[in-house]
Amino acid sequence: MSDGVDVMTNLKRKNGVNYPVLIPNLKGYHTAKKCNIEEIAIFPAGSEGFSQKNLNCSVEEGLSRFKEVADQAVKDGIRVRGYISCVVGCPYDGPINPKNIAKITEDLLTMGCYEVSLGDTIGVGTAASVRRLLHEVLHVAKPKHLALHFHDTYGQGLANLVAGLEFGITTVDSSISGLGGCPYARGASGNISTEDLVYLLYGLGVNTHIELTKLIEAGRFISNFLGKPTDSRVNRAIGDRFKDNKDIIRMAKCDS
Repeated sequence: MSDGVDVMTNLKRKNGVNYPVLIPNLKGYHTAKKCNIEEIAIFPAGSEGFSQKNLNCSVEEGLSRFKEVADQAVKDGIRVRGYISCVVGCPYDGPINPKNIAKITEDLLTMGCYEVSLGDTIGVGTAASVRRLLHEVLHVAKPKHLALHFHDTYGQGLANLVAGLEFGITTVDSSISGLGGCPYARGASGNISTEDLVYLLYGLGVNTHIELTKLIEAGRFISNFLGKPTDSRVNRAIGDRFKDNKDIIRMAKCDS
């Protein structure tokens, strides 16, 4: 992340688009603030093992550092979003107790986070484990203050998402072509692909106001640019078969 300042300085920002900046500590916050940021992201871990690898500190110490950052951001009028890593399982500590995640969620909301994104960083979650997690977290947070951030390592991402939607959570983190991963979670794939997510929501009758045909084009562009195949099943399946977005919606809904 050493070139973060260059990225934010040269980025051509568009109205209506958020450009949140990942902030590890107060020093990083002061550096980012010079780039006219409007939103920051703080990211404690849900396990001690991952916290040591990712932040080089305990979960408690990480939360203390992030509180300093959040306090300053709130004072400066900058929005703060919280992310929790390894909410279901950790590559070092194994399964995670949902009560621990509920406590961290509560701490982040108390700090002033407008929303907390629950991340299955290594993609080991299932619909059942996600439901167990949300049963606990929703004791301390309303659905409107939560987001779902699932990786698709074991092919469970969309199933886990549907489980989350059943609890009334409507904010989802995804990535075009399923890009992403984590250097401290060996084998972890990227996030749920945005193309697959939108197709799923079409089928559920949710109007996203997103044109899947354009998403597919964007996915192809970035995949070709990076020289890697897309991880979006929808992108691979649809290809050039449809030019009209309405045809894709009808197919997703199985409408004649």
